[in-house]
Amino acid sequence: MDLNTADSTATATAPTSATSLTSATAPTSATATSSGDAPLKVAVILASNREGRFAPVVADWFLSRTDGHPAVVTDLVDVAGLDLPTVHSYRPAPEAADRLAEAAGRLAAADAFVVITPEYNHSYPAPLKNLIDWHHAEWQAKPVAFVSYGGVSGGLRAVEHLRQVFAELHAVSIRDTVSFHNAGALFDDEGRHRDPAGADAAAKSLLDQLVWWGRALRDAKEVRPYGG
Repeated sequence: MDLNTADSTATATAPTSATSLTSATAPTSATATSSGDAPLKVAVILASNREGRFAPVVADWFLSRTDGHPAVVTDLVDVAGLDLPTVHSYRPAPEAADRLAEAAGRLAAADAFVVITPEYNHSYPAPLKNLIDWHHAEWQAKPVAFVSYGGVSGGLRAVEHLRQVFAELHAVSIRDTVSFHNAGALFDDEGRHRDPAGADAAAKSLLDQLVWWGRALRDAKEVRPYGG
């Protein structure tokens, strides 16, 4: 498991479909609702690709908290399945270019991000940094929230490093996090949190803030495109 130095947080099973969240009908008059009321498209990034990783347990827990949320629709972006090249080239091979284009499209379509990360050696996993560094405009003027898990630190040191990285990319990091300290002991063999009240409350606070910032930034960019 990737718990040696990782931070802890909550997850859940992926939503069965985006249709569980209904968007507003097309405006019929000047008083109709704006796109600000449409569900927020949230890319949930699973940051670990380590063998025997604990990440899917945390991801499942978190996604169970977003499933059916009236303001959120999610896309799980798992770094283990992206197979992005680690050599940054201006002319990647055709197959690598296709994989990069697919990842870029999913990130660009998102209004907001949630990063689910362990802590490795006092920081976050290398595959996550690779995903971040391959992209730039896809992150800009969007909010990023963090769910972390691991040992005694609960992954919070990884989160603090990520805040600096995303600030450089003109993203807005969300203040409140969900962190699981000694995560392996917090979940049963079925992936259920043994005492979920505190984690559920933290997830609600995180999502409330993410939705507020996501809508505010999305609305602002409709009025004036971001030029960072």
